[in-house]
Order: sequence, then C-alpha cells, then structure tokens
Amino acid sequence: MIKLGGVTRLDRRAFLRVAGAATGAAAVGGIPDIVGAQKAPSFPKGTKLNILEWVSFVPASDVEFKRLAAEFGKLSGVDVTVDLINMNDLNPRIASAIETKSGPDIIMMISNWPHLYADGLADVDDLAEEIASRDGAYYEHNKKVSVVNNRWKAVPLCSVPATWAYREDWFKEAGASKFPDTWDEWRKVGIALKKKNQPMGQAFGHSLGDPNNWAYSVTWGFGGSEIDQSGKVVINSKETIEAVKFTVAVWKDCLDEGGLAWDDSSNNRAYLASTISATINGASIYFVAKRQFPDIAKVTGHAHMPKGPGGRFYSIGGQGRAVMKYSKNQQVAKEFLRWFMDRPQYDKWMAANDGYVVGPTPYWEKHALWEKDPKLAPFKESVKYGRWPGYPGPPTRKASEALVKYILVDMYAQAIKGMKAEDAVKWAESELKKAYA
Repeated sequence: MIKLGGVTRLDRRAFLRVAGAATGAAAVGGIPDIVGAQKAPSFPKGTKLNILEWVSFVPASDVEFKRLAAEFGKLSGVDVTVDLINMNDLNPRIASAIETKSGPDIIMMISNWPHLYADGLADVDDLAEEIASRDGAYYEHNKKVSVVNNRWKAVPLCSVPATWAYREDWFKEAGASKFPDTWDEWRKVGIALKKKNQPMGQAFGHSLGDPNNWAYSVTWGFGGSEIDQSGKVVINSKETIEAVKFTVAVWKDCLDEGGLAWDDSSNNRAYLASTISATINGASIYFVAKRQFPDIAKVTGHAHMPKGPGGRFYSIGGQGRAVMKYSKNQQVAKEFLRWFMDRPQYDKWMAANDGYVVGPTPYWEKHALWEKDPKLAPFKESVKYGRWPGYPGPPTRKASEALVKYILVDMYAQAIKGMKAEDAVKWAESELKKAYA
C-alpha cells in the first residue's frame, strides 16, 4: 500500500479527506491522533448523492467502489446510491440527463466526453488542481480530455490502457521469442499463427473500447490523423490509406474474421477459450485468467502496441468524473470526489482493479501492484504513449462527435468488407468534415 503523507491542516473542506484517512489508518501505517478527534460537519438531513458508473470489466472494481461509496455515506450522513450500466448505454443516459436537467449528481466520463457535454457539467477547477498539487501534474491525455476552454469539467480519475495480451507459448511455437515490436514484424508472426488456426483477434463493431483502440492507434502509427494541429481535416493522406490497406491485409492474414460482429467482451471470451492467440485489451483478461483459468494466465504476456512508420501510440481511455451542472448537491458531489481521490481510498480502489487502471498522475506509478506482478508493467508504461481523439489537434467537442459516431472504426470496417482503401478514406474524410464543420 502507498502510505498517506502527513496531514498539515484540518478545515471543513478537508474533513472528509481526513475522516477517510482515519478509517484507513491500519492499512496506511497510522496517522496523527488528532484525526480521530475530528467531528463530521453535518449535511442537511435527507441529502442524497447519486453516482452513475459503468459495469466494470473487473467486477472487484465495482464491489470496491460501492463499498467506498457506502463508507463515505456513513462518514458524512449522506444517502449515497451507485447505479451501474453497460458502457455503451452511458452516452444516451448522459444526453437525457442533461436535456431533462435531472439525474445523477456524478457521472462517469470516458475519453473526451467532457468536451461533448461541457455545457451540462459544473466547473471543478479547485478540486482538480488540489489533487494535482498533492499527487503531481496529470498525464497530458488526462488533462487534455478534462479541460474545456481552460476550465476543468471533470476530475481525472484514471486511464484504462489496452496493451496486447498474448499467448507466450503459441508465439514461441510460431518462431517469436517475444512480442513483435513493429507492425511489419507483427504481421509476419500473425500469418504463422493463423496458419496454425491460432489467429489474433480484433473487434471492428460499434463498441467504445477495442474498435477505437485499433482505429486511432494504427492510424497514428502509420503517420495519419483525423485533423492537424489547427483542426483541419487531413484524414485523406497516403499514410492513412496505408494504414487501411495494412488492416485489410492482416484481417485476412492474421485476424479472426468474426471480429466485425464483436463487442468489447467478445475478444475476452475468445482469448480465455483459447480460440485466439492475442488481442488488444485492458488487464481484465489477465485478471479473470488468474482467478478462473490459471493455466492460461501462466502463459499470458502483455506487450506494447507495435510501432509503425509514424511511431508507437495508444488511444488511451482517460476517465474522469463530472459533477452535473443541474445537480442540487454539487458541494456534496465534490466532497465525495475529493475523499475518493485521496490516497487511502484511491489506493484500495486501484488495488481492486489489479492493473486494469492506471492513476491519473505519476504518483501512482509507485503503487505496490506494479511490483507484485511484473507482467502488468506494459500497462503502467503505456501512458507515456497515450493520445486523445483528435490528436494532434485539440480534443474538442467535434473530436468527441467523431469518436462517438465511430467514423474511424467504420472507415476500417468498410474496407474490410470490400470497399477500396482509397474510397473508405474518402468516406471518412466526408464524415469528418461534417463533424468538424
């Protein structure tokens, strides 16, 4: 466990942070006795706090989050409820809540959604900056997706990086002593694996995680991008066309051809069923394998996204939590986030995720879980290659619209289905110009 630093002052705004430290004293090695003497400031009787989260791919994460929410409720006297819904249902729920000006007080934000919903989100500048002053500057992608017009619209909570999970034993049998470092090397190994009926797996459907991970990371890796730094649409380039041609080729040569119909859980199931040899994924595959399929866990490795002509990139799902502007309980919501992000609480939640999340600042690179299991190291390291939708331009509302409309994903999917690469890129150019108009 990471130890809690010394408490230097105890004002009303700091109360919940300190109270949380008191409950976690045994875990963090003890804190000053003065903490135990503090009394809770009373919130108005009947104060409620509703939090909307996704159903995590790591069930223990949801269990711990709910436990911590209940602990906050006991400390503060607030009636806290946590609602969990599927990831792909979050967008319509957020849009509905903002339109009707009613709903959860805190809502999970994925990637640059704060730009998409900025008008419906409260400013959280003081809280976000307080956390950064304590734990260090946020990673660039976490900050980029959370700051809109110089105002913090979400508190960065974590990143959910997706590296390659792969069967070390099968790769060795195919002649690869380690995971390929470049896309060209990756393709050669993939051809050998598919000939042995051990294809790699990749989704190209409309789910937020895995399809976008490929679409953005591969586009950047080949030197392409949706827009340039000024925001001009530049997707129609020889670099993007090469990325699409490469994807079509490896679809036939290396990948499981059922991936067009996959969602974000399909590749997990396929890997754990030993029907694919590798896939881009968060640590959830490994998490489940260690508990339910230990023989698979033993031969599972993790590796970075291969490099292309343009470099190595990750489309990292930086997550934040937003306080809704319509909420009548904004101060309570901010106090919850302040308390949750303090080290004793966040430490427990991060441990429950078992490598699935990376903290939003470099402070959390010191967490004990990274030392406990070296196989998780690529997840921690991946954040330095992380970029945001719209890179190298800003992560604007328009970039968010392009993301949620799956324009890049569909560009690749249409080419896989038979459209010429040049035509698929022209189609994407047309759609992006509409989104960025």
